[in-house]
Amino acid sequence: MTSLNDLPLRADLVGKQPYGAPQDFVSITLNVNENTHELPDEIVDDITRQLRDAVKTANRYPDREFTELREKLAEFLGHGLTAENIWAANGSNEVLQQILQAFGGPGRTLLSFTPTYSMYPLLASATGTGWIAVPRPEDFVLTAEYVASKIREANPSIVVLCSPNNPTGTPLDKAVIEAAYDAFDGMLIVDEAYIEFAPEDRTALDLLQSRPRLLISRTMSKAFAFAGVRIGYLAANPVAVDALRLVRLPYHLSVLTQAAGVAALGHNKEMLSTVAEITRQRERIEARLAELGYEVHPTESNFVLFGGVKDPKATFEALRSKGILIRDVGIPNHLRVTAGTESETTAFLNAMAELG
Repeated sequence: MTSLNDLPLRADLVGKQPYGAPQDFVSITLNVNENTHELPDEIVDDITRQLRDAVKTANRYPDREFTELREKLAEFLGHGLTAENIWAANGSNEVLQQILQAFGGPGRTLLSFTPTYSMYPLLASATGTGWIAVPRPEDFVLTAEYVASKIREANPSIVVLCSPNNPTGTPLDKAVIEAAYDAFDGMLIVDEAYIEFAPEDRTALDLLQSRPRLLISRTMSKAFAFAGVRIGYLAANPVAVDALRLVRLPYHLSVLTQAAGVAALGHNKEMLSTVAEITRQRERIEARLAELGYEVHPTESNFVLFGGVKDPKATFEALRSKGILIRDVGIPNHLRVTAGTESETTAFLNAMAELG
């Protein structure tokens, strides 16, 4: 049987494993921070109608510049942005990969503060970019002084800050973003995948105008409940957007993806209406886990990281045996759970109480 070891892989890929969260056919999946609320039928019907119209044009290549989608995204984001400020791809991971293809590569480095999103080092590896992991303080909170000093010390090509941070949920102050930007001459990515679950003034969008090296990545996978469609996007200076055209594959967004995104943005208020309910369920989790004696970390996302777990693997397996899947993110004595629907959240909390 041929194995990876028998193939002439690039040397820097030898021994690595593909990214992937555990998948299991259980009744309650709270492990990958999806929006577990289904889309309303009327929105599904409208998106389906627009997809049907798009299929009629599938014999032709799609709009390479996905102009209408970019216009709708700019309108949604506001802050004086136009289509020229917007880029999109098949999920925010592809957006991040394109940034690293354009600004990273051999001889260049990507720095972030760990623990953070586990795809960052994998994307660095895939693009031949060096990875610099700087540990976060014990409470996971980044300060402007700490971030600036570590960036100046390492002088990386690219820095990525996750706001709020995954997997910890930790908020990120704008002062930290400003300090990071001023600390070096490279590209600064602020990954706002979960920003819709945070207070409105957390976003870095209002910092863009005077900062041409700032890139703000977002996704429709979380708050929009559109994870299966795979639409990530970026707000940046138009020149930075132009740089991504140098590395993108031609026609990388299909006619169906573009149509689905445009249709969904036409219902953005309805599609984001579950954010308040998810936040309520997150607060329920925080309160109840604290009552049960766990260390609950502050979060502005749709998930909760909690410590004080004596045996994370045993707790994970005990919950899975009850049909509930959460996430072991590799932080000692910690687990992470997504805030689901009211019934899903209740089932999780009842199971945790039973486990003691």
